[in-house]
Amino acid sequence: MANEEYSLELRAVETSPAEDGGEQVLLHTNDGTINCRFHSSETGDTAVLWVFGAGGGLGGPAGGLYTRLAAQLAPEGTASLRLDYRRPGALIPCVLDVLVGMAYLGAQGRSRVVLVGHSFGGAVVISAGAASPEVIGVAALSSQTAGTGQVGDISPRPLLLMHGTADEILPDTCSRNLYQRAGEPRQLLLYENCRHGLDDCRDDIDRDLLAWIRDVVRERDQTVAAGE
Repeated sequence: MANEEYSLELRAVETSPAEDGGEQVLLHTNDGTINCRFHSSETGDTAVLWVFGAGGGLGGPAGGLYTRLAAQLAPEGTASLRLDYRRPGALIPCVLDVLVGMAYLGAQGRSRVVLVGHSFGGAVVISAGAASPEVIGVAALSSQTAGTGQVGDISPRPLLLMHGTADEILPDTCSRNLYQRAGEPRQLLLYENCRHGLDDCRDDIDRDLLAWIRDVVRERDQTVAAGE
């Protein structure tokens, strides 16, 4: 995993039981360790990789969104990897963390990946999605615009933008801007009176994001079955 300035290599993987429904996975690289939680699935070749904001973490917004949805997707054949950055807030290292996480998922037989990121993580998943052909869809929640110059390169893969109209950190004009610059297929969902952390619209976010992920996976399954 490299760019002009920096390279990151996966050197070893360490796993152990976790208490939150996933398996603790430590991805040891040539420049530090990426802390993850892996929610396995007995079937399928798809996965969702989830990242949080500039402060890092594993649970996601809306009071543990990522953990909740990972538990619902696993029985349906979609695994999950919740990933905590080595250097929260540093865009290029965080993008490379995601690409290393995808390499781990590939080694688990998960060759098709949906990326989901919140706030700063929106820029991370947009950048990583533009760089990786294994990505089949990108969802950016309460996203910033800094570091999203490649948003047009997500197309023709689907892009979902979700934002609260009462966001006190990043106004919903950020997602509106991303929508204007993105290619098709794209979707913008705005939630009235919902703030940056999305706690105020938790049930709606759970429902809409889960439905979108299921649609992306289903559409990709149909494309593969048709031999396209």
